[in-house]
Amino acid sequence: MDKKKNISMAVIKRLPKYHRYLMDLMKNDVDRISSKELSEKIGFTASQIRQDLNCFGDFGQQGYGYNVGELYGQICNILGLTKTYKTVIIGAGNIGQAIANYTRFEKIGFRLEAIFDINPKLIGIRIRDIEIRDIDYLDDYLKESSIDIGVICVPNNNAQKVCDILVKNKVKGIWNFAPVDLVTPEGIKIENVHLSDSLLTLTCLLNDID
Repeated sequence: MDKKKNISMAVIKRLPKYHRYLMDLMKNDVDRISSKELSEKIGFTASQIRQDLNCFGDFGQQGYGYNVGELYGQICNILGLTKTYKTVIIGAGNIGQAIANYTRFEKIGFRLEAIFDINPKLIGIRIRDIEIRDIDYLDDYLKESSIDIGVICVPNNNAQKVCDILVKNKVKGIWNFAPVDLVTPEGIKIENVHLSDSLLTLTCLLNDID
């Protein structure tokens, strides 16, 4: 996986889309597809698809195209989906509950182990048979558990504190939904999902229309 260090973030950001479309092709019993046919479905140019996939190896055959099942397996491998990731959610508000209820994450290897919140009205409620715990016990829980990914769904004024607890307890992957840029030591991987940024990008595009 060290090879990924030399791959541009733009290519890495496109990989989940390949994964999603290839999974749909497999569900529809498509065994083989050319870069041109994949281009028509996914929206990238055929040249872009070939360039992206060539970053990781030689997956296609000239005159044959791609074996959908094999390519899907390779993309899963590149994305690290050949193992299970133990995950905790901190913040059981609307976003946290939506993530907890999204069963597809579990199907592709993200196992939700625990949910934490500060609101006493939520503590004790179960989401998909997982009880929401008091956030005061987060530190102790992480000390006793080996967690791969922490999902931060708390207000921005609490996000850095939660992040620090995760980092202190050797959680190296953070999926951050709080509208704030977190400060972390080197080696911690963060994916920020700023919903308002995405919405403002849309409004910008709408107002660029003649």
